[in-house]
Amino acid sequence: MRVVITRPAGDAQTWVDALQAAGHQALALPLIEVGPATHLQAVVRAWTQWSNFQAVMFVSAQAVRYFFECQPASLTWANGPRCWATGPGTQKALLQAGVPEACIDSPAADAAQFDSEALWQRVSAQVQRGKPVLIVRGHDVYTQPDAALSGTGRDWLAQQLKTSGASAQFVVAYERRAPLWTVNQKAHASEAATDDSVWCFSSSQAIQNLAHNLPTQSWAKARCIATHPRIAQTAQALGFGKIHMSRPALADLLVSLESLA
Repeated sequence: MRVVITRPAGDAQTWVDALQAAGHQALALPLIEVGPATHLQAVVRAWTQWSNFQAVMFVSAQAVRYFFECQPASLTWANGPRCWATGPGTQKALLQAGVPEACIDSPAADAAQFDSEALWQRVSAQVQRGKPVLIVRGHDVYTQPDAALSGTGRDWLAQQLKTSGASAQFVVAYERRAPLWTVNQKAHASEAATDDSVWCFSSSQAIQNLAHNLPTQSWAKARCIATHPRIAQTAQALGFGKIHMSRPALADLLVSLESLA
């Protein structure tokens, strides 16, 4: 089966290698470029306020990687904040960054979804009134020019914190932008829209960037796997003919592909 991986280039190769090892033909067509935030002063300032937060929530593995690039050498984990992860990829990134496992909270490994709602089920009981939680997230370049410092993303968790008597602060650690595809990449993508390939989407923004790169392409004959209902809704809005759901772990994606064979 031909499978299109749309993750950022830095993450795509691991998935391509695993899919090829499983016997699939994998093609990497990154639909998001990720890089450090243009303005890092807010990240540096957040590190100076580290002990003031009851928890630091990371929306993705990229949020972890770029935030920890500014980590001060003198940091200790004694009496520090909890680190909240939205899923196993983010949790793994925290461990690789040196965060002790005992300091990390994340959804259960068998959770139906890995998102803010699943994370809240794990951490809501520990929230302290009157003490802030820092949310580390990204900023979509060009699409949200007024959000460069606070970032873009769902504020659902911030609302839950407010309802619980706590508060949320935001910091942007990285930027996302639509990649500039080559002529060959556009040709491969157009072919994959009609040749029964399976597109794999782990981000609604990736689908929006796909529409931007191929604005006249019909997706009525295309099929995809989405890793969250909101992503599936975005694919449906673009016009994908067949949309299947999968948990975001690589092992679950392989199982989903087997069911489509």
